[in-house]
Amino acid sequence: MARDNSIIGIDVGNSKVSIVIATLTETETHITGVATVNHSGLRHGVVTDLEETVSAISHALEDAERMAGTTIHHALVAINGKHIESQEVKGVIAVAKPTGQIDQNDVLRVLDAAKTTAVPQNRELLHLFPRHFLVDGHDDIRDPIGLTGIRLEADAIIVSAATTAMRNLEKTVTAAAKAVTTKKQRESGVVVIDIGAGGVSLVVYEEGQLLLAKCLPIGSMHITNDIAIGLRTNLDVAEMIKIKYGSTLPDKIRESEMINLSVLDPGETERIPRRQVAEIIEARVSEIFQHIKAELEGIGKDGLLPAGAVFTGGGSLLEGLPEMARHTLRLPSAVGYPVVSFSGMIDKIDSPLYATSVGLILWALEEGGTGSGSWRPDFRKIGGVFDRIKGILKNFTN
Repeated sequence: MARDNSIIGIDVGNSKVSIVIATLTETETHITGVATVNHSGLRHGVVTDLEETVSAISHALEDAERMAGTTIHHALVAINGKHIESQEVKGVIAVAKPTGQIDQNDVLRVLDAAKTTAVPQNRELLHLFPRHFLVDGHDDIRDPIGLTGIRLEADAIIVSAATTAMRNLEKTVTAAAKAVTTKKQRESGVVVIDIGAGGVSLVVYEEGQLLLAKCLPIGSMHITNDIAIGLRTNLDVAEMIKIKYGSTLPDKIRESEMINLSVLDPGETERIPRRQVAEIIEARVSEIFQHIKAELEGIGKDGLLPAGAVFTGGGSLLEGLPEMARHTLRLPSAVGYPVVSFSGMIDKIDSPLYATSVGLILWALEEGGTGSGSWRPDFRKIGGVFDRIKGILKNFTN
C-alpha cells in the first residue's frame, strides 16, 4: 500500500465546520484543500441536531476533497465545550534501578501515575502536559533522565472531557494556540482566546508549558441573541448586523451614524443608531472578559502575561476587540492568524477561522509526522461521506 502523506484537520464548532487538508513532501507541507460550512447542530460542544451536523461535515468534506483531488479516510477532529477541563496533578514513583539512575521508563511510569490518580470514570483523558519533575525533593527539573535519586515526582496538567461527549474522537483544545502563537510567545507567557459561537475557549502558556485550559459557556452567538432582543429583530438580521456593523467601542462611533436595516432584509424598515448596537456588544464582551480575568486570577496571571492575549475564532473579528481587551484584561492584545511555513493555498487559511484546523496539522506534525500513526483515527469504513460522518457522530449526542 502506498504511504499516505496527508494530514486533515477538522474543526467542528457550534456554528461552522472548517477543514484543512495538508500534503507532506520531503521538503514542505503543502495546503491542498480548504472548506468551511455553517451549521447550527451543536450547542456547547454537544450535538443537538445530528442530521444538520452530519450534513455540514459531509458538505465540508466533499468541498475539501474536491479541491484537494483526494479522498479523506482519516482526520484529526477538534471540538470543544464546557465539559472540557484542566487540572493540576502529581505522580510519584520509586526509581527502578538499584543505582538510582533515572531513565525513560521511570519518566513514563511517573506520568502514568499522574494520569491514573486524577481522571474519574465518567471523564476521558485528552492530554497530559508535564510541567516539571522533582528528584528526592529537588524542584523545577525539566528533564530528569540521567539524574540519580530514589524518589521521582512529576507535576503536570491534564486536560479531560466528559466521556459521553467525546468517545471515538481524537481531539485537542490547544490546536489554535499551536497555530497562532510562536514558541517565543509561549515561553514568555500568553493566553490564547478562541471566541466561538457557543463558547469561549482559552489556554494559557508560560515557559513553554500549559498552565490552564478552560471552556466558558458564553460566546459570539450570545452577542447575536442580545442584538436580536435589543433591536427586536430576528436572529438572521441580528447576525448580519453583528458581522457588518458590530463594534466593541461605542464611544468611537458618531451618534449620527445609522444602520438601514432594509439593506439587510427587505422586510425591515427601521434605521437604528450604530452606537446602540455597539453598546449592546460592549456589554456582552465585557462580561466575557470578566470571566477570562477571573480564570487568570485563579492561576495568578491576571495582567502578568508578557506576550499578552491572542484572539482567534470567528468572534475575534469584531471591530475594536483587541483595543477593548488591552484596557479590560490589562494585556497586550491582538487577533491571531496562523503562523506557519506551509506552501500551497496559504491565502485560503489566512484567517482566525482556520486557526484550530491548522493547529491540528501542526500538532500532528509534532506528534507523529506522516503515515498511519496512532494520532490519526480511521473513519468508519462503511462507504460514503455521509455514512462515515454519521458513524462518528452517533456517539456525540446526548
